[in-house]
Amino acid sequence: MARRGQVPMMQPQVIVLKEGTDTSQGVPQLLSNISACLAVCDTIRTTLGPRGMDKLIVDGQGRVTISNDGATIMKLLDVVQPAARTLVDIARAQDAEVGDGTTSVVLLAGELLKEVKEFVEEGVSSQVIIRGFRRAAELAIERIRQLAVSVDRTDAAEARALLEKCAATSMNSKLIGSQKEFFTKMVVDAVMRLDQDQLNEDMIGIKKIPGGAMQDSLLVDGVAFKKSFSYAGFEQQPKAFDAPRIVCLNVELELKAEKDNAEVRVDRVADYQAIVDAEWKIIFDKLDAIMATGANVVLSRLPIGDLATQYFADRNVFCAGRVSKDDLDRVCEATGCRIQSTTTDLTAAHLGTCERFEERQIGGQRFNLFRGCPEAKTCTIVLRGGAEQFIDEVERSLHDSIMVVRRAIKSHAVVAGGGAIEMELSRYLRESARRIEEKQQLVITAVAKALEVVPRQLCENAGFDTTDFITQLRARHAQDPDRFRWYGVDIEEEAVSDLFEKFVWEPALVKINAIASATEAACLVLSVDETVSSQKSQDPMAAGRPMPGR
Repeated sequence: MARRGQVPMMQPQVIVLKEGTDTSQGVPQLLSNISACLAVCDTIRTTLGPRGMDKLIVDGQGRVTISNDGATIMKLLDVVQPAARTLVDIARAQDAEVGDGTTSVVLLAGELLKEVKEFVEEGVSSQVIIRGFRRAAELAIERIRQLAVSVDRTDAAEARALLEKCAATSMNSKLIGSQKEFFTKMVVDAVMRLDQDQLNEDMIGIKKIPGGAMQDSLLVDGVAFKKSFSYAGFEQQPKAFDAPRIVCLNVELELKAEKDNAEVRVDRVADYQAIVDAEWKIIFDKLDAIMATGANVVLSRLPIGDLATQYFADRNVFCAGRVSKDDLDRVCEATGCRIQSTTTDLTAAHLGTCERFEERQIGGQRFNLFRGCPEAKTCTIVLRGGAEQFIDEVERSLHDSIMVVRRAIKSHAVVAGGGAIEMELSRYLRESARRIEEKQQLVITAVAKALEVVPRQLCENAGFDTTDFITQLRARHAQDPDRFRWYGVDIEEEAVSDLFEKFVWEPALVKINAIASATEAACLVLSVDETVSSQKSQDPMAAGRPMPGR
């Protein structure tokens, strides 16, 4: 008790964080994070499905991108809210893992958060919701594995038909959906040309040539790359060989290289002539060593000058310098040669070969084609189209389809698309929730409702009556789960029908990965109850500026 006339002591203020640091915690912060994630979902919601819309994005440098690919849009969006960036990460992970379903995984994560937002407002613990999410995800993934249909791969024709249907389903929602029959065959042919044990997608090269129509695109059975810069004498070289002998170098075949320039002082003309003769001897020794191997196609990452170009032309040898690293690596993998950094001890054992090499005019550009490569199975897709942005979107669409076909080969199991599997999982989770007596019953029921976002959004984007379609699907799946398990939204017929019979197939791994990723992202957002953000410096140069008077 303070004495009379004595000022009471005040508690000292303890400052832990830097002045200006923003701290937000508790339920308001959790609700703010959920709202930020829902705002991101609303951005890409309209891109889902065959009737989805495209987004036009202009970045800080003025580059224009037109796409409806979820991963591409999420990557280009400059999301600054920390919790919302979780959705960007799961879209990238889905694209890297399976190549498709990027929009679905973001929508599903957002819908999960939307359905439990009311629980958070009412004071339900986040840990209860998280446990319910994870239990529902386990039930859903186990149900997918039970429903997935395995296709017999012993029949080559049936296996190819499966891959074509999976590729076509992936293309339905893309810009090339109108030409899916043309590109489906191309994608499946490209993947089937790979080593079926490794299925390395890097061995599929994609080259873009503006001009022409989409139907002018072609698949090259081998390696193709754009003609590099050439010197005088190049046109005198032969442009086609059968069973060529190929050498790949990382050697500069020029008289003078800027990085090797040096100052040499001489007193006599004979000394200068000796230096010139030595320089010419060095390059001719390199050229003679190459010719001694019997090679008739010479490729190099470094420049091949006019002297070497004319030298090879006089001996009926094709040469190309400044070949990009990716193209040269694919040539080496395909033909069996190895990149040599010196011409010393260069022998015929270092050479590669293929069935045919030729230089061919494609559109307004010339390409070097290596066909029939024996060592590694590879191919190149040459895309044609009107606008550069259009070709870029076609490339992204083909990449997604290639990844889906790869996963279909590895997983050996497919499910129906069009929201059919989501509706079946929704019905299954609702029935499973009735047998649970804890609070998790409400959470699992919320997950069941959230799964309906896929067929509901497909209907909205196609302009259908959403309420009518969802009620029909619920009734069909509840009447006879075995008979109507594959019923979903048929966009072409504008009705509810069996999509498995209509060959709208997707690899089961796509759905399993989407549900697992969406659930983990939602759990991560719900587990954050406080955000601490430091105040940015008003003057970026202030930290490195000296103090006044020093």
